Amino acid sequence: MAVRPELTPNPNALKFSVGRETGGPKTFVKGMDEGDPLATALLELEGVVSVFMTADFVTLTKAPTSEWSEIKGPAQEILEQHFG
Repeated sequence: MAVRPELTPNPNALKFSVGRETGGPKTFVKGMDEGDPLATALLELEGVVSVFMTADFVTLTKAPTSEWSEIKGPAQEILEQHFG
């Protein structure tokens, strides 16, 4: 299954359905010792401030000044490599 981005009620959060169990619930915040390679890769994207994994999806939260147009593609690529 392809990774599918979905809007959420929060304009600063974007849900990515990955079609597989993520091993959550887990939350990772930029600047903390993540200890998870997937979370680390996602948090290295400019503008991403937190990663939440649960069930079969991953939700990214961005800084209010960042744009999804710059984050969504690279995040989707990282998720497809991990869950693909």
